[in-house]
Amino acid sequence: MKDQRTPRARPLRRAAALSAVLAGSLLFAGCAGAPSPLEAYSDTVLVEAPTPEIAAMSPVTGSVSGGDVVTITGVSLDTVTAVTFGGEPATDVTVVSATELAVVAPRATNYQQATASVELLADGEPVRAASELTFTWTSVTPVDKQLEYAFQHWDRPNYNLASFGTFNPVGGDCVNFVSQTLLARGWEMTDAWHNRNSGTEWTGAWIHVPTFDTWLRANQESLGVRELTIEQRDQVKVGDIVMFDWNLNNSLDHTQIVSDVEVVDGKTIIKMVGHNTDSNWRDLDATITVDHPGGYVFFWSVS
Repeated sequence: MKDQRTPRARPLRRAAALSAVLAGSLLFAGCAGAPSPLEAYSDTVLVEAPTPEIAAMSPVTGSVSGGDVVTITGVSLDTVTAVTFGGEPATDVTVVSATELAVVAPRATNYQQATASVELLADGEPVRAASELTFTWTSVTPVDKQLEYAFQHWDRPNYNLASFGTFNPVGGDCVNFVSQTLLARGWEMTDAWHNRNSGTEWTGAWIHVPTFDTWLRANQESLGVRELTIEQRDQVKVGDIVMFDWNLNNSLDHTQIVSDVEVVDGKTIIKMVGHNTDSNWRDLDATITVDHPGGYVFFWSVS
């Protein structure tokens, strides 16, 4: 019997079979060559960053002059953007790791002993702490005691009249005040330098600027002082003594204590505390350019 199929029937079946084989090959290659969208999604793990949290802080006390390095530990602390002590920013914040910060405490307000809250901010939001963080400023060093006293008695309503009187009526109280701060720092009265019996028994070295300077020069080694020029202002520190000659006649007119030293744009800015023009943050440069143009200044650095 003759084959009744048309001449194209067999080639069509072979083409269909070939297409099926190719389709199967492509399907298999697609599965083996790349993950499906479902498989790709299942391999992606979304991990939410931990919320910053404080565990502990140490130490919790420091100098009223500031500068103490405080270590804060916790979780995700590398996101912290600011640290404040009683609202005052830390002078330096270093991220040691995600679990540790090293911060430098600022000085206490007006060098007075106090306790304040410590707050950390991450993106402007307070960081939660396991317990309330507080830092206590205390008078630790001789300079602490000197500046604490100075800021308690720099203005006229708070002069320490009961112990030292005032010499404003007889020429000025600047050396009387500077001497008091040095006594608070730990210096001891001597036969040449003293003010006893509520300001009724005193020496020139305690109350008179040129005599005070002469006494310092004669006792530099025993007192631990050395002279610095205005060109050496970068070596000046808080608690040092500032001496002025207003009219360049080689007779000193005024003295104060350094209350702050800060470097701004490469320049050392010095502030002072003292009597007569009673002040606690008097600017050194304004004093010798605006208040007393052309005035001469030098320093006694106190160790």
